Amino acid sequence: MSKKLFIKTWGCQMNVYDSARMADVLAPLGYRPVDEPDGADMVILNTCHIREKASEKVFSELGRLRQLKDIKAEAGDGRMIVAVAGCVAQAEGEEIVARAPYVDIVFGPQTYHTLPEMVAKASRRAGSVLNTDFPVESKFDFLPDESAAQGVAAFLAVQEGCDKFCTFCVVPYTRGAEFSRTGAQILAEARRLVAGGTREINLLGQNVNAWHGDGPDGATWGLGRLVRELAEIDGLERIRYTTSHPRDMDDDLIRAHAEVPQLMPYLHLPVQAGSDRVLAAMNRKHTADDYRRIVDRLRAAKPDLALSGDFIVGFPGESDADFAETLRLVTDVGYAQAYSFKYSPRPGTPAALETAQVPEDVKDARLAALQQLLNAQQQAFNQSFVGQTVPVLFDRVGKRGGQLLGKSPYMQSVHAEANDRLLGRIVEVRIDAAHPNSLAGTVATGEYTSSPTGQIGRNGTQTLEATV
Repeated sequence: MSKKLFIKTWGCQMNVYDSARMADVLAPLGYRPVDEPDGADMVILNTCHIREKASEKVFSELGRLRQLKDIKAEAGDGRMIVAVAGCVAQAEGEEIVARAPYVDIVFGPQTYHTLPEMVAKASRRAGSVLNTDFPVESKFDFLPDESAAQGVAAFLAVQEGCDKFCTFCVVPYTRGAEFSRTGAQILAEARRLVAGGTREINLLGQNVNAWHGDGPDGATWGLGRLVRELAEIDGLERIRYTTSHPRDMDDDLIRAHAEVPQLMPYLHLPVQAGSDRVLAAMNRKHTADDYRRIVDRLRAAKPDLALSGDFIVGFPGESDADFAETLRLVTDVGYAQAYSFKYSPRPGTPAALETAQVPEDVKDARLAALQQLLNAQQQAFNQSFVGQTVPVLFDRVGKRGGQLLGKSPYMQSVHAEANDRLLGRIVEVRIDAAHPNSLAGTVATGEYTSSPTGQIGRNGTQTLEATV
């Protein structure tokens, strides 16, 4: 008998990947994903500990789920199993059990391969099942094959955990030490994805370019070698990877950007701050000029490379002069896209214990100034494409009838009025208009497109609708 499974996911792309694999693990038990929690037989909150007030958001959501759980029981419709997963579960599992005893299962990011066992325990006993251990075995050795096609563009986890111990970050404590999957595992999963219709794979890791895995040839590969091997898979047309750390950007990976056409010219390379004093306090173990030199080497290898970054303003002890250095670095580098946040303390991290916390109004002012600069750079980058023709991989249906959405090589969203037959194809699009977060244009007349089977065919003229 089919059972309803609802998973709500917060946070990073690794969490998105984990949620999909949780569904795969539960599929043999009869669970099938649904879009709403109402009436579900099992609800999983896959949580993130990075954002401010993460725990409060989880407990607020749990309060609503408790009502749905009671309604289902009172209606005689069986039991709703409520589970909390992810980084908040890992960091605050005992607190969740104490504050919300109606939660049936609490488990961390490294143990979801044991979900069938946890569900069995929760079904036959009262009280919560708590599993936040870091098992010796890798969960990837026990996960089943993907139960369904993952889409035209898919995530593939290759690395997990972090050994960097930035003073503001909880990831080393919630995800554990850096771990790399084997090359054979990754290549096998990539081939299955491509066989199921995937044309673009985004390699995932907390420090993805720290990946060093055992290759099928017995040698230890780095990410550059892995990218080259993936590029040999027939039908895989685009490769991306995220999130990178500047300290792990080695020569072979930089060369891969120049030599592997399937590796897209877009790189998310967080720096966090432009002040050497703040970077040292963050334990980043690189300077602002180290970062600039890496960017220079990347752009020498791939002149059209677009960069994305992460920035934290108001880190403890950050002065006006420190913040000015961040603005200078942003101006020097130039970003196509970026994510910026106010610093907020994370329990258990060294930075949370610092006494020189920056006032909230100062953080607000600095964030506004930084975002004004970053937004101007993003708009200028998008505007530079007007009049150009770019290849767009259409990967989903838009909100409007007859509209498709896709991505340029530089991760820009492109909105299109186009026939559904273009889904899964890379189509040459002439850009007619640029908006802050999207591009619009016209499919070039008679231009070739790649088909979902890798064959080549012609398409007619379609007009993309400009949307704001």
